[in-house]
Amino acid sequence: MIGFFSTFLATSLLNTFGLGGQAPLFKHTGETTGRHIVKLKGTTGATDFVRSIGVEVINEWRNFNGFVGNFDDTMLSRLRASPFVESVYEDGVAYAMGTVSQTNAAWGLGRLSSTAKLAVQDDRSYSFTYTYDSSAGTGVDIYLIPLSGVYTDHSDLTPRAKWGKTFGGYADADGNGHGTHCAGIAAGTRYGVAKNTSIIAVKVLSDGGSGAYSDVISGLDWVISAAATSHKPSIVSMSLGGPAFTPVDQAVAALTAAGIHVAVAAGNDGDDASDTSPAREKSAVTVGASTIGDIPAYFSNFGPAVDIWAPGYNILSSWIGYPFATNVISGTSMATPQVAGLIAYLIGLHGNVPTANMTTLLQSLAGHIGSARE
Repeated sequence: MIGFFSTFLATSLLNTFGLGGQAPLFKHTGETTGRHIVKLKGTTGATDFVRSIGVEVINEWRNFNGFVGNFDDTMLSRLRASPFVESVYEDGVAYAMGTVSQTNAAWGLGRLSSTAKLAVQDDRSYSFTYTYDSSAGTGVDIYLIPLSGVYTDHSDLTPRAKWGKTFGGYADADGNGHGTHCAGIAAGTRYGVAKNTSIIAVKVLSDGGSGAYSDVISGLDWVISAAATSHKPSIVSMSLGGPAFTPVDQAVAALTAAGIHVAVAAGNDGDDASDTSPAREKSAVTVGASTIGDIPAYFSNFGPAVDIWAPGYNILSSWIGYPFATNVISGTSMATPQVAGLIAYLIGLHGNVPTANMTTLLQSLAGHIGSARE
């Protein structure tokens, strides 16, 4: 169910440097933004701490319990010396992956409602049937966090799609197509799994596929507050990732701790997902991409961090440009919103359950959702 355009935080692993009693500073070896992310200890409130120390910040995070800003060496030393600071991270740059494949197909939904491998093994065929309950995710919100936002006026998404929030100073529009494709898979009227679910766009990367880690965290932090205000069962479909990065994992863990289901892409590097964030975060549902033959797609990450496999090769969905535009792309980014849509569908049909229970339920139904088993 996860398409191709999986967004990945293409940054290098961090090197840790600790000085005496100071909080550790995690230096990033890849491209950086010049900002620093400060994680506070325990129940120390970011707003009160920032006010007490007299530091200027770019964003404060209530749920992640920290903040980000441009700090000189003197301020960094002062922050690290504080007994209330847990750790400091150089803010890295996030990147998107390119397209793996583009051919016409509509087999993903057919596999979703089939208890066995599809009899027709032509992923370019349009003859598949998707059988689903009319509840179709009613009363559930999916927060889409792909690389580019969502074209909310697309005929397959309106009027259930709306713009939530943008972080990073980008335009409130999908200038790439990736996000609109993911939204169509999750909840599109024609192409989607949960056809009555609401889509909320959260943009944290540029249309070119890069952006600050701190903006990703800001987006996740905003979702927690938005979901608490809506009082609706909520899911985050997160088609981005990259090398292991603890603050992103912690932000995802804060979502699941708040009762928000999170589906994340395993990655498109053909490698072990255990070295990828947030795919390695155990509280999230990590999704690998499978083909119409119920085998892992050649590009999909794999390994013990992958909780489930879903159709992610040659997936047809909505696109940008005009209200009826479509495209076929492949990747774990396409599999992720399909699993997110399935979570919404199950909540609409049976009611909400704790996030850990949902992972177990999905795995028990894996034969029904095109799971490819290693």
